[in-house]
Amino acid sequence: MNGYPNNWAVVMPLANEEAELPELVEALKQQMDFLAGGVIYFIIDNVSKDRTLECCRAIESEDSRFITKWIPENRSVVDAYMNGFREALKNGHEIIIEMDAGLSHDPRAIPAFLRALNEGNDCAFGSRYINGGSMVDSPFRRRLLSKGGTILAKVLLGAKLADMTSGFQGFHRHVLERLLAYPLLSRAHFYQTEVRHLLRKEKLIEVPIHYRAPSPRVSHGAIKNSILVLWHYTVLRLLGRSPVA
Repeated sequence: MNGYPNNWAVVMPLANEEAELPELVEALKQQMDFLAGGVIYFIIDNVSKDRTLECCRAIESEDSRFITKWIPENRSVVDAYMNGFREALKNGHEIIIEMDAGLSHDPRAIPAFLRALNEGNDCAFGSRYINGGSMVDSPFRRRLLSKGGTILAKVLLGAKLADMTSGFQGFHRHVLERLLAYPLLSRAHFYQTEVRHLLRKEKLIEVPIHYRAPSPRVSHGAIKNSILVLWHYTVLRLLGRSPVA
């Protein structure tokens, strides 16, 4: 077992990932073989318009370590994450990692998250802005949004982490159980910052990651939601009422 826990899972929302799926699955298999454990939950909903669902079901039929969940009632990517977490918790996993599909997150970082969570940390957050981390082939606008979001979180929310916007992160089940009971306000990208803010009192560690952003596109609706949620938590902090999940 190489000193790593084996009762772990990855929750991964997918949408229109048909082209990248073979390379992604091969990379995930390599890590699961090395770690002698792990289950991958593919979370798919109506956002996906290509053959991603059919491809995932074919993978599931060939390898029981992959589980495909079709959840059309998802209203946002945050719903996809939350419903994926519920599936993993229902099946008894003790450590749950959240990561993006489309090869923006490198599966080779999974052992580092497991090691961090096996050493007494409650949460492990992927960071592009600590030693060993980077953003690779990422458009300027995406870099600006990611770094700018972290700076705003530091100034307005008193954040201490170097990266407040990465979507590669891992949790022990007791943390996720509390997070699922909290009424999250984010519907899109600010979710990552909201989670880090709500869990700031847990024992945290940052794990260096290499992030590859395929597109600079972030919708106006996502930006508006981010601003509103950031303002909400900023006001609560000014009032001395910052919530904790």
